[in-house]
Amino acid sequence: MAMVDVTVRGAGIFGLSIAWICAQRGAEVRVVDPHGPGAGASGGLVGALAPHVPENWNAKKAFQFDSLVMAESFWKGVEAAGGVSPGYGRLGRLQPIPDARALEMARKREASAQKLWQGHAAWTVRQLSELGAWVPPSASGFVIHDSLSARMHPRRACSALVSALSVRGVEVVSDAPDQGAVVHAKGFAGLEELNKAFGRPLGNGVKGQAALLRFDAGDVPQLFADSLHLIPHADGTLAIGSTSERDFKDSKGTDEALDDVIERAMRAMPILHGAEVIERWAGVRPRSRSRAPMLGAWPGQTGHFIANGGFKIGFGMAPKVAEVMADLILEGNDEIPEGFRVEDNL
Repeated sequence: MAMVDVTVRGAGIFGLSIAWICAQRGAEVRVVDPHGPGAGASGGLVGALAPHVPENWNAKKAFQFDSLVMAESFWKGVEAAGGVSPGYGRLGRLQPIPDARALEMARKREASAQKLWQGHAAWTVRQLSELGAWVPPSASGFVIHDSLSARMHPRRACSALVSALSVRGVEVVSDAPDQGAVVHAKGFAGLEELNKAFGRPLGNGVKGQAALLRFDAGDVPQLFADSLHLIPHADGTLAIGSTSERDFKDSKGTDEALDDVIERAMRAMPILHGAEVIERWAGVRPRSRSRAPMLGAWPGQTGHFIANGGFKIGFGMAPKVAEVMADLILEGNDEIPEGFRVEDNL
């Protein structure tokens, strides 16, 4: 078996993205996952790449902003290399504004976004009358429209990365020994291993349920209404999600909680009534104690690194996570921000 520079354990969005950037920089890479690519939370349905609110700015929000700005070129490069579309589209997002107080807050955030987003995107308040049929009902008559949010199909994104890696000679294998630097990017299962290794909880799993509808909305913004994401995908489907369940017995089973999500989505967007539900999905997303991605060297384990805790924002964070992890692993350049380090969760 050929020697490699980097062994990535875990073929979810973090592991595949890190492998891709390392391979682009000339490293010999191997990805190891006994369950195959996108088998865990990264094999979901939703794919909402959306920013944090533009206020109370901190390292986490800045990191995610940078990653969302990077996303278009990142995914364009992946698709160009492997020939598989991730379904990426930066089409923005609409959110209903329920009342006068929320409208006042939205206008303040409109001003702060002009400063914080540095012209890369806008957060604007718009009247329903300015928009077409694809807009959620809003009691105030206004919605928030941000131009930074993007969609992608999680499974297609994983397939696009696998294809791009394959072109560079990097395969995803079910088993292989550690060689070179080792990146542990195993999601919920990896988080449980870390909790055991450190003898304390570094994070936990949060179950999410989502649904896929047969509804072709076209190239329109995603919606965030009644705390739900509604994502029109490029393949003529529409994803709805999701729940956040800390206590669960069946990690992959769907139940009445998802029925409620579907009902709420159809109330939020009546045009969806009658659309066929073609898939119901459940999975467990890894959330670190700090609620930010957990990145960096494994304390006390020379040559081992951790990339975990994507939770609900893993796909949006992945381009920047891959860059900073490749900087650290290949060049010893540590640009991981405060709050993202493994030590911050100990």
